[in-house]
Amino acid sequence: MSIINNINKVFDHRIRLGIMSVLMVNEYADFNTLKELLEVTDGNLASHAKALEAAAYIKVEKQFIGRKPNTRYSTTKLGEAEFKKHIEALEKLINKT
Repeated sequence: MSIINNINKVFDHRIRLGIMSVLMVNEYADFNTLKELLEVTDGNLASHAKALEAAAYIKVEKQFIGRKPNTRYSTTKLGEAEFKKHIEALEKLINKT
């Protein structure tokens, strides 16, 4: 099996890569934190988070803090495993050249 087979198309976009990178080193992150860290618009972040959620790589929790809605994201076990495989494949590809 070639290295390229372990590169995951779901992580092919910089925003999705960014979301996963933040969540891999933090237990969770809320919408506004991710938006600020990644410097993206609400719509951009929401659509990429939905793609990761659809793949079952992240979990989304919605709650209210006071009267304000709060959306919190965290990785799933599957998401962690797939992201690690993806990063390892990229590292192998880089080190091969």
